[in-house]
Amino acid sequence: MSEDLYQVLGVKRDATKDDIKKAHRRLAMKYHPDKNPDDEAAKQKFKRIQEAYDVLSDDEKRAAYDRYGADFEKIRAGGFYPGSGGGGFDGLDLDQIFRSAGRGGGGGAGGAGFQFEGFGDFFEQLTGRGGGFPGARGAGGGRRGAAPPQPGANSRHELELSLESAIRGGQIEFYVGKEKLSVNLPIGVETGSKIRLRGKGEPSPNGGPQGDLILVIKVSPHPHFKRVGNNLELTLPITIGEAVLGAKVDIPTPYGTVSLNIPPRSSSGRRMRLKGQGVASADGSKGDLIVQLQIQVPEMIDDESKSQIEKFEQQNPMNPRIGLSF
Repeated sequence: MSEDLYQVLGVKRDATKDDIKKAHRRLAMKYHPDKNPDDEAAKQKFKRIQEAYDVLSDDEKRAAYDRYGADFEKIRAGGFYPGSGGGGFDGLDLDQIFRSAGRGGGGGAGGAGFQFEGFGDFFEQLTGRGGGFPGARGAGGGRRGAAPPQPGANSRHELELSLESAIRGGQIEFYVGKEKLSVNLPIGVETGSKIRLRGKGEPSPNGGPQGDLILVIKVSPHPHFKRVGNNLELTLPITIGEAVLGAKVDIPTPYGTVSLNIPPRSSSGRRMRLKGQGVASADGSKGDLIVQLQIQVPEMIDDESKSQIEKFEQQNPMNPRIGLSF
């Protein structure tokens, strides 16, 4: 591991833990073997990313790496045990290491002030090994157990739905990147709702379970219907004749087509309620559909029609603006 670990993750030496975590997450996703099944270089890069994160995300290991750099990596790779002839240190200055342990007599392994437990503690900080030094406290303790696998980070994805899908619920399919996923929507889901898909987040840095995917729901505007709480609102266009004479018209709802009776002499703005035709809740209750009438006038009116309307106005005089004031 001679390559600089900070360069492996693409961060500065004064990077915060959060900076290191974000860099690892981004690179791990990019070079993960599942996304590069036939790329040996990507696999090796992924391995180096994991090794760099393992050191730089640990405060004690990072401090030792900052002090000894590549020598720290040699110690981790080779190990050292008194009586082994010094193999594994590859010519490191033992006095310097002993002094840094805070126990040092300055004279190597035989120094009067040196105690094996001091070097053992320091060596453990560097390598994650425990005990095992002749004459040390707790000798024969063997290796410390490996850090337990950590779950991968959770990720978020905005899932945009039509109003119809949000109201009806049920299973839908969608893509996150190139991966096709599916989710079973609860009925009546609305903008801002969150749904958790377990095990669909980011990979673990050390062999643990994958994180979760948090779906954040966004419901697209409908061209005709508007949701207000569990009610639906609809502006319904009607003709002059339907407004004056009354009519029975069909209206689409989330649950099928229903008929609405428009009373005679209905003006624009009149509101009518269809109970139980709104949004359903988990407890089985439903909101209502509020219909607001809006009279529409034809864009083209022939002369005969205009004459009839004038006659109608003369025979049915009224002033709709009585009482209008500022």
